[in-house]
This record gives sequence, structure tokens and C-alpha cells, in this order.
Amino acid sequence: MTNPMPRRSFLAALGAGALGTGTLLSSRAAWAGAGPAPAGRLDRIGLELYAVRKAMKENPEKTLAAIRAIGYTDVELLWSFKNFDRTAQQVKATLKAEGLTATSAHMAPETLLSEWSESLRTAKLLGHQYLVVPSLPSETKRSLDAWKIWADRFNVAGEEARRAGIWLAFHNESDHQRKIEGEIPLDVFLARTEPKFVRFQLDVGNMLMGGGDPMDYLTRYRDRIGSFHLKNVVADRKADTELGAGVFDLRAFLAAVPDLAKKPCFVEQEGAADELASAKTNFEYVRGLSW
Repeated sequence: MTNPMPRRSFLAALGAGALGTGTLLSSRAAWAGAGPAPAGRLDRIGLELYAVRKAMKENPEKTLAAIRAIGYTDVELLWSFKNFDRTAQQVKATLKAEGLTATSAHMAPETLLSEWSESLRTAKLLGHQYLVVPSLPSETKRSLDAWKIWADRFNVAGEEARRAGIWLAFHNESDHQRKIEGEIPLDVFLARTEPKFVRFQLDVGNMLMGGGDPMDYLTRYRDRIGSFHLKNVVADRKADTELGAGVFDLRAFLAAVPDLAKKPCFVEQEGAADELASAKTNFEYVRGLSW
């Protein structure tokens, strides 16, 4: 996401629903490491709910039903949107009814500093594999030391998360490529965090908009990257667009990802005029990719 501020006022988690059909169970097992997806295609396609945030605010249940009807099997939840005024149990029930599951959720960084153990219990209960922080407080915009302080906090929280069977991950925004004191802060953060405790969610579009190279990061941090945001950009890299209309070769990128079946991929187009229409177009594009 390129606008992280709304995510910092978190309350409680959205819930991941129990799985529906045997097909869903088999596919989710692939993400969990029990078996590979068919070679040359993305077996599971997720949607980051920020891509349909307006629709979710209007009617979460109707929107989740529409997401599943499009063909998405997974969603990435937004703990920072106050459950879209639904309790975790209500959302869990809706996801179960629709046959959707949520392998991860985005949350505010402050979650690590307050009742973290309770958050991990919630994540474990709801079946999350990942809890992801998409941005850091404003002091990191001007200070590498602030990045290092947060990296140390991630190491502590990540170690506890691993004991609970959850991965803590960090997600890149476009401004994370902007140099501070001559260094790229995202690289400083990744170098300081422990790979055995902290993973990286690579947002392809945000990387491009920040002036970075997703393929370069895939090469350098391939053992750190646990999940992806699939996003494409217009020619000047100033905005995102529908996946098939962008300048980045997503097919070549996905083909280069090792063990792709085990790494959740979430479509996220932030600036769509019609959120659900674009979500459908993006799903059909990804479903049609093969390599």
C-alpha cells in the first residue's frame, strides 16, 4: 500500500475463515508446505482487502461474497481497519460461509509493542501464517537510527511469533527506497533483522514506484521473501494500474520465484475507479498466466 496512515489506528483482527471444500483444503496445504501447486501457474490467488476497502466499508459480507464469486480463494485482512465494524467471529463466520481463507493480515507497527502475545493467540486461533507490518511511524522517514530501533523490535517480536507458529513480516512502501544518510532504509532494515525471525513481503508495484527493481530484490532476498503483493504500474511509475496494463513483466517475475506454491500472492490495485471490476480483471489476468 502506498497510503499507510489509516492502518495505524488498529483495534482487533479480522478472522480467517475455516476452509470449505476439499479442493480448498488441498490448495491451502500447498501454501502450508504439504505439496506443490501445478508447475507453471499460480494455484491460489489472494486479494488484499485494501484493494476493495470502499466496498468493504459499505458491506463486508456482500463484498467477501463477491470476491469469492470472482474466483479468489484467499484474502489478506486489515487489522488496522477495525474489522470493518465487524467482530473477528463475524468475519470468521463469513469467510467460512464463502469458502475463503486468510493466510495473513496487515497490522499497525504499534501492535508489536502492546499485547503482542494476545495478538499472536488471535492469529493462531484464526489460522494466520503471517502478520505483516506495512509501514513504520513518521520518524523513520528521516532517521536510519529509527529504522534500526524498529528492526530490533521486530527481532524480539518475531522470535516470540515463531514460538507461536506465526511469521512476522515487513512489507515495503514506495518511500522505503528513498535514501537516508546515503543508504536505502529498507536494505538497512532487512540487514539488521534476523532471517529466522522476520520475513519480507515484497510489494512489486511499490518497489517499482519507489525506483527499485523487484527482480533484484527477489535475487538478493529470495530466502527472506515469504509472500507477495502483485501490483503493476504505468510507464512513469507514478501510479498503479491493472496488472495486464502495466509495464512490469509479472509472468517472468512469478516464474523466477522459487517454491511459489508455498508463498501467498495477493493482488492489490489501490487506485481503481471500480474496485470489484478491477479485482475481477486482475484475477482473470493472473489466472491466465502460465510459464
